[in-house]
Amino acid sequence: MKLYCLSGHPTLPCNVLKFKSTTIMLDCGLDTTSVLNFLPLPLVHSPRLSKLPGWVSKDGTINLEKRELLDLSTIDVILISNYHCMMALPYITEHTGFTGTVYATEPTLQIGRLLMEELVNFMERVPKAQSATSWKNKEIRRMLPGPLKDAVDVWMWKRCYSMQEVNSALSKVQLVGYSQKVELFGAVQVSPLSSGYSLGSSNWIIQSHHEKVSYVSGSSLLTTHPQPMDQSSLKNSDVLILTGLTQMPTANPDGMLGEFCSNLAMTIRAGGNVLVPCYSSGVIYDLLECLYQFIESANLGTTPFYFISPIANSSLEFSQIFAELCHNKQTKVYLPEPPFPHAELIQTNKLKHYPSIHGDFSSEFRQPCVVFTGHPSLRFGDVVHFMELWGKSSLNTIIFTEPDFSYLDALAPYQPLAMKCVYCPIDTRLNFHQVSKLLKEVQPLHVVCPEQYTQPPLTQSHRSDLMLELQPPPMPYRRCSVLNLPFRRRYERIYILPELANSLVPSEIKPGVSVATVSALLHSKDNKHTLQSVPKPPPMPPSKKRKRVIEEPPVALAPKPMLSGAVALEAFLATLQKHGITEVKVEETADGHILHLQAEDTLIQLEEDGTHIVCDSEPLRTTLRDLVLRFLQKL
Repeated sequence: MKLYCLSGHPTLPCNVLKFKSTTIMLDCGLDTTSVLNFLPLPLVHSPRLSKLPGWVSKDGTINLEKRELLDLSTIDVILISNYHCMMALPYITEHTGFTGTVYATEPTLQIGRLLMEELVNFMERVPKAQSATSWKNKEIRRMLPGPLKDAVDVWMWKRCYSMQEVNSALSKVQLVGYSQKVELFGAVQVSPLSSGYSLGSSNWIIQSHHEKVSYVSGSSLLTTHPQPMDQSSLKNSDVLILTGLTQMPTANPDGMLGEFCSNLAMTIRAGGNVLVPCYSSGVIYDLLECLYQFIESANLGTTPFYFISPIANSSLEFSQIFAELCHNKQTKVYLPEPPFPHAELIQTNKLKHYPSIHGDFSSEFRQPCVVFTGHPSLRFGDVVHFMELWGKSSLNTIIFTEPDFSYLDALAPYQPLAMKCVYCPIDTRLNFHQVSKLLKEVQPLHVVCPEQYTQPPLTQSHRSDLMLELQPPPMPYRRCSVLNLPFRRRYERIYILPELANSLVPSEIKPGVSVATVSALLHSKDNKHTLQSVPKPPPMPPSKKRKRVIEEPPVALAPKPMLSGAVALEAFLATLQKHGITEVKVEETADGHILHLQAEDTLIQLEEDGTHIVCDSEPLRTTLRDLVLRFLQKL
């Protein structure tokens, strides 16, 4: 069993597991942090941005962390944990010769489709006057300023995919439900479990008849809108592959929500606007729910809230219909009552959503207000327009809630900036304390995790609580590494046909243990093995003419009898004496005894798992063999 690591980003994983003749890709996250190396893509002409030095390309390039450690066309299936971990899917299904199947839950598929559609829309609605690729040349790149000069594997950076490629990729997805078992080629079964992180997010169980691998990625024990994490099904794992822990282990999500609300209220009361750069699904549902409870108590009832995204309407509607919600919200799905309170905010006109800043929004827009829009990198999307619009006023505030990007790097192209910046990263995924407690409960034999989890962060090297400390220590992996997982398959399930089973005659070798010898044909198909009776040779037809050479049909040889039992030393010595062998020297060994027949110059080794006779005289050796066989049982 081998594990190939294709991504260096623990929260955007891409690993490949080879197990029982199947090749399984575990997630295909897309690392978009490379966009921080580029200028923002403004929706309208920006004199300030256009005057910046022109060495930075504007081609919307994205870092695809996939290395050819193995041929991706050999992948049989792809298992998706959550919609953030499927954003690279079109690059794999459309450009590598992949012909397999992708498995994901329905919310993961539908919201993943929306996020891909949004990304494509953001990129395509700002046409590029020219395409720049020469800068990727090593000789040219080394003359560029950092960080582009120091970027790793720039030649692998790809342009954003098209909507046609998205639709083609998602047509290969097969929907599965929690705890549904899917058989892969008769070799292994895979099954998704609720991970508690986002709508439809899953951990995966990959098991054969005798081995079990658990893949835990992007999980949460907090009580938010998704269905709670299924922990009990992870027990008795031979190997647990762990990834997708929180990026903010020292930030409490509840505390961050409190800071978010208080800073928002403070800015609105002072007459300023609040900009929240966020993804269009996920934490935004919790932010809106928190604000729903906070608005009246903070006297913000007249403040307009805007959600601007090409997929804003679809995201809000989809969240109300999925059954993969916590029990509280799940019961509301089947009632004439929406699970999320943002439906009421929309009905009362406190929350309005628009596909972009053009059209209805520009005529209905009023300030002060709160705007939720993307992209969190501040490099593309409607957020770029608001940064240009509000950045010059100290009354306004931008609140970062997504932990995927360095907010200082995100703000760099907009400096000098007068608006206030607040960093309230909300990451509900497992922290090190929670995951250590979880692993003690489920007790896997071996834990495999990214190298980053086995040592404290570089900036907090004294914090041993910000790393995994397990016994035995976890097996770390890094990008482009190949791990031989530490267990071998010892057993295989074989079925036996009824007629063959009826012909067996078991013999009891010790109380409660019976064995029988079997002579059969092993038939293997689709990784299922069956013992069948050996066919009897067909009778020879009578021959009219006498042939010089007669070809006999193959006859199945009868199996040699198996021996069981033990040779009792004292009784065996007495038997030898009856047969005239009296000069016997006995030597005790770690595994049994050695008998030296001095007059006959012969050795007999009596061990737990075998008996050896060393003798030059064939008649004597045969006699001794027969004497030994008296003490053993033939099967």
